[in-house]
Amino acid sequence: MADAPLKTPSRPLSPHLQVYRWPLGMAMSILHRISGSALAVGTLMVVWMLLAAATGPEAWATFQNFCVSLWGQLMLFGWTAALFYHLCNGIRHLFWDMGFLFAVRDANRAGWVVLIAAALMTAALWCAACPGMGE
Repeated sequence: MADAPLKTPSRPLSPHLQVYRWPLGMAMSILHRISGSALAVGTLMVVWMLLAAATGPEAWATFQNFCVSLWGQLMLFGWTAALFYHLCNGIRHLFWDMGFLFAVRDANRAGWVVLIAAALMTAALWCAACPGMGE
């Protein structure tokens, strides 16, 4: 029995990435956890801002220079996007806690509302904060 040749299966044993489609609820749950982690890491930037403001003008200038750099802008944008997504999805979870939106159709609609609302809130904040970006 130990000398029997191993057969190579002609098909995958589990769903492959090309054929498996994530349900919206699963993707939203994973994104909620990722956004929570991003908020925790992004809060370190807020701590840096507060320390720089308390330390003096040189430290504040260093912080400001980082914030206007490409990496700083990407981090701030990601942090605000994570903040608004986590907020909107948390509100959706509150509705679930109250016993609403449990039907698959309602849960999917609420998921899309969360994604659209978070994107619109992020865009509105950045358009208001950077009015000259489109010029």
